[in-house]
Amino acid sequence: MKKLFIALCICISASYTGYAQSPTQLTTDLIEHTDRVYIDGYPSTVSLAELGRNIERWQVAEIRNPLPAFGWVMNSDRPDTRQTAYRIVVATSPDSIVSYNAISDFTVTDSIALSNTNGKGGIIWDSGKTESDNSVCVVYGGEPLKPSTVYYWAVKTWDNHGVESAFSAPKAFLTAATLDGATARYPLQLTDETPVSIATNSVGNRLVDFGRDAFGRLRLTLASEQGGDTVTVHLGEALRGDAIDRRPGGTIRYASYRLPLLAGVHTYTVKIRPDGRNTGRSAVKMPDYIGEVLPFRYCEIENYGKPLQPTALVRQMAHYPFDDNAAYFHSSDTVLNKVWELCKYSMKATSFCGVFVDGDRERIPYEADAFINQLGYYAVAREYSIGRYTNEYLLFNTTWPTEWFLHSVLMSWYDYLYTGNQASLRKYYNELKPKTLLALREDNGLISTRTGKLTPEVKREIHANGDVRDIVDWPQAGGFGAKGESDGFVFTDYNTVVNAFHYENLRIMGLIADELGFADDRAFYVKEAERVKGQINKLLLDPQKGIYTDGVETDHNALHSNMLPLAFGIVPTKRLEAVKEFIRSRGMACSVYGSQYLLDAVYASGDADYGLQLLTATDDRSWYNMVRAGSTISLEAWDNKYKPNQDWNHAWGAAPANIIPRRLMGIEPLEAGFRRIRICPQPSTLQHAEIRIPTVRGAVCAAFDNQPGKRFELTVEIPANMTAEVWLPALEGKTTVTLDGVVMKKLKKEGGKVKVEIGSGRHKLVNE
Repeated sequence: MKKLFIALCICISASYTGYAQSPTQLTTDLIEHTDRVYIDGYPSTVSLAELGRNIERWQVAEIRNPLPAFGWVMNSDRPDTRQTAYRIVVATSPDSIVSYNAISDFTVTDSIALSNTNGKGGIIWDSGKTESDNSVCVVYGGEPLKPSTVYYWAVKTWDNHGVESAFSAPKAFLTAATLDGATARYPLQLTDETPVSIATNSVGNRLVDFGRDAFGRLRLTLASEQGGDTVTVHLGEALRGDAIDRRPGGTIRYASYRLPLLAGVHTYTVKIRPDGRNTGRSAVKMPDYIGEVLPFRYCEIENYGKPLQPTALVRQMAHYPFDDNAAYFHSSDTVLNKVWELCKYSMKATSFCGVFVDGDRERIPYEADAFINQLGYYAVAREYSIGRYTNEYLLFNTTWPTEWFLHSVLMSWYDYLYTGNQASLRKYYNELKPKTLLALREDNGLISTRTGKLTPEVKREIHANGDVRDIVDWPQAGGFGAKGESDGFVFTDYNTVVNAFHYENLRIMGLIADELGFADDRAFYVKEAERVKGQINKLLLDPQKGIYTDGVETDHNALHSNMLPLAFGIVPTKRLEAVKEFIRSRGMACSVYGSQYLLDAVYASGDADYGLQLLTATDDRSWYNMVRAGSTISLEAWDNKYKPNQDWNHAWGAAPANIIPRRLMGIEPLEAGFRRIRICPQPSTLQHAEIRIPTVRGAVCAAFDNQPGKRFELTVEIPANMTAEVWLPALEGKTTVTLDGVVMKKLKKEGGKVKVEIGSGRHKLVNE
C-alpha cells in the first residue's frame, strides 16, 4: 500500500535541491484552463491569439471581471515550506513577460517598463515583491482590464527558507465582451468513449455496453451493400435480461431511433429527441454547440448483421471539464471502494448542464441537491466555478421547500472555505441575509412558515416565486412512495428540522460577517444563533427521553429531528448519548439526501463505527444497492420501490463523495482556501485506506494502516504553503507517538484523539 501511496501523491518529497520550483496550476477567477480553446465541445490546438483567424465555432472560458483574482500552487521539495512573498506581472503579450522576467532586478518604476506599455503588448501591471502568504486569491491591482482582450500573466514566489523561485510560464486568458463581474465558467466538453463490450443477444441484436452511464449522443459507422436498409438503435440505462429494458419505469431512460442506411460505409449521428419536461421554461438548456443529450449506458442495434468493431461506435459524453486523476481513494473494504467510485463518477456524469441540476427528469437546480453536489465536486476536482455559479443562480431562482432556501448560506460559506475567494460573499452578502429567514421569527424565538409571517414582501425579499412550505425530506408520506422518507415526521407550526437549519444559517452568517469585517453584523448573528439554539433545546428537546421532538405541539421523535441538531452542534453534552442511541435505533430512515446530514451527525459525534456501518451497508437502503441495481451514477432514491418515478442520475444521492474525504479520512479546511487544514481520520475497524484530494493549494494525500486499539500509522503529504493539525486515534494504555521517527512529547489529547502540528511535505506519524 505504501508504494502505491507514494506513486499517487503528486508532491512527493525528494532530496532538497536548494531552489523552489516555479508556481503551477495558475488560475484566473478560479479558472485554471483559461487558455484552452474548444471547438464544438472538443479541446483543440487553437490558441487564444489565433481566435481572430479561426473559422470554426469556438468556445472558451471568458473572464468577466475587470479586476480578476489570481491564484497558483506553490511548489517546493523542502519540508515546512511557506510562501513569504510573491510577484505578479500582467501583460498583453507573452513575449513581453519573457523579456521582462529576464531582467532579474527589474521594478515597475523602471523606464523600460513604461516604454513597454506602447499598445503593442507591454507590461500593464507589476505587483512588485509583495510580502504575503496569499497564493489563492490575489486581486489584480492595475487599471481595469479591457473587454474582449487576451492578457498574459506570470508569478514567482519567495519562501521562509529564503529561496526565490523562477517565474511561472505565462498564462493566457480572454476577457469577455461585457465585464460585469459575473462568475467565469468553462464551456461544456465532449469526450468520445468506445464500448467495453459488444455481444449478440438472445434475439440476434447487437448489445453494446459503454461500461458506465453518461449523458451524451451516439455516433456510429455502419455499412450497407445497396442502401435502403433500416436499423433500429435502442439507447437505455437499464437491462432486462440480455436486452435494453424498453419499459424501465420511473425516469430511467430509454429511447429508440430508426436509421436508414446509405450505400457504402458512412458515419451517422443519432440526434436525441428533446423531452418536454426537461427542456421546458424552467429547465437549464443544453447549448447549441453540444446539442440535446440522453443518459444511456447501453446501445442495442437491431437489424444489422455485419461485423461491428468497438471503434465503429462512439458515445459523445457531455460534461463540465473534469480531471479523472485529481482524486483517488482505495481501502481494504471492497464495498467502500465501489461506493466511492460510484459517487466520484456521479460528480462528473451529472455535470452535463454546466450547472448542478436535479438529474434528467427536470434539469432544474435545487438548493439541497446543489449543496451535496457542491461538497462532492469540491472533494474530487480542483474546480469551483460550477458550484459558485449554481449557488449564485439559485439566489435568484429559488425553489419551494423552506429547508432548500436555508442551503444558500451553507453553499456560500463552503465555497469560501474551499476557495479562499471572497468575491461571491461580498457581492451577494445582502442577498444572503434574508435567506436565514429571520423575518419568520416568532415570539418564542423560533421561525415558522405557517403563522402568517410569510408575506408577499418577505417572499420578494427571498425571491420566492410561489408557495413556500416545509419539506424535511423527500418524498414525503403519501407522495411518490408509500411511507415517504421522513420517518413519520409530524409537521407542526414550529418545525425542529427547519429551526435547526435556521440556527446553522445564523451561526454561519456570523462567520461570514467576521471574514468580511462586519463586526456589528457578526455580534448580531452570534447572539441570534445562541438564542435560537437555546430555544430549540428549551422547547423541542424532550427532558424525559433526552431526544428531540418533531415540533412544539407533538411528542413524535423522527430521525431527522435528531440528526440535524447533532450535525449542527446544537445537542447539549449531557444529551449526546441519548440522541446518538436514538439515531442508531432508526437506521437509514431517511432519503439519500437526508443521509448527508445523518453521516455528518454520526461522524461529528465521533461514532465512527456506525458511520462505517452505514457507508458499507449492503441492504436495500444503501449505496451498494445502487451498484447492485445496475446503476453507475447515484440514484435519486435508495431503490425504485421507495420512489417509483426516480431517475438513475441524481447527484444528491452521492453523499459519500464528500463524507469519505471529509469525515472518514477527516480532511477539511480549518482556514479559508486550505491555508490550514485538519486531518482527523475516523477509521473504526477499517484496516487501511489511502486518499488523494485536490485543493486550491495542491493535492493533499493521506494513507493509514490501522490495528484497532493497538497501533495506528498515518502517512500524509501536505502541499507547500499549507499547515495541518493531525489527530491520531488514541490507544489503550501508555503509548508513544512519533513524527518522522522522533518521539513527540506534551501532546494534546481530546475526545479519544492525539493532536500533532505539522507543516508541508511528507510525514509519517505513528501511535503505538
